[in-house]
Amino acid sequence: MKRSHTRLQLSRTAFTTACAVVVVGLAAGPAAAHAEVTASDPRALAENVTLVFTSEAESDTAGIAELRVVLPKGIAPDAVALGDAPEGWKLTATPDGYAIGGPALATGTDAEYSITVRQLPDEKSLAFKTLETYGDGKISRWIEVPTDGEKVDNPAPVLELKAAAPGAKPIAPSPSPSPTPSSAPSPEQSAAPSAPVASASPQATSAEEAGRSTGATVGVIAAVLLLVAAGTFWWVRRSRSRA
Repeated sequence: MKRSHTRLQLSRTAFTTACAVVVVGLAAGPAAAHAEVTASDPRALAENVTLVFTSEAESDTAGIAELRVVLPKGIAPDAVALGDAPEGWKLTATPDGYAIGGPALATGTDAEYSITVRQLPDEKSLAFKTLETYGDGKISRWIEVPTDGEKVDNPAPVLELKAAAPGAKPIAPSPSPSPTPSSAPSPEQSAAPSAPVASASPQATSAEEAGRSTGATVGVIAAVLLLVAAGTFWWVRRSRSRA
């Protein structure tokens, strides 16, 4: 009886241990691969900040060939410049962010690259939703943003920001100097009136010449009529005097 009881306890212990191993393995599965981001200056409104991204490889058959990132609100695609990247990879702006990619990396190799952002927005955290495309066409979507501390299966890289430095202010969204747009209308406004004046000048001249020509013609016709009337009057009077 004691031996049977001991064997039963050992069987239960082995079963419990096996279940624990399975549970730990399942729990570790989704966290085995992930994407993350770090910053050289993680403060709101910080300027010329270098962001380093790491996307862990999770495919056993192909390497990462492209990453597409949706930029958070407050960072425009034209405010991003490529820093370090795998050899042969290039950055291309998209309507909502950018795509970076090139020759597929070796299978199992993590994709690491950096970008420089002109200025971080005045936010508490920034989520960079990322799509990983592998050489065999497989796509991993790190696009879920956790809320209220809840856990998600495919979390997007999130950068937590500290408070802005004293006196920090938002810079102009465009890298071009601001005086250029304001000075541009001046030449246009000054040139706008000159065009109608120039086009109206020949019209006024032609109208004036036409008026002069018409007046001269009317004068000639009036003179001819007067001469005809005078001749007719003289001829009638002469005919009566003869009679």
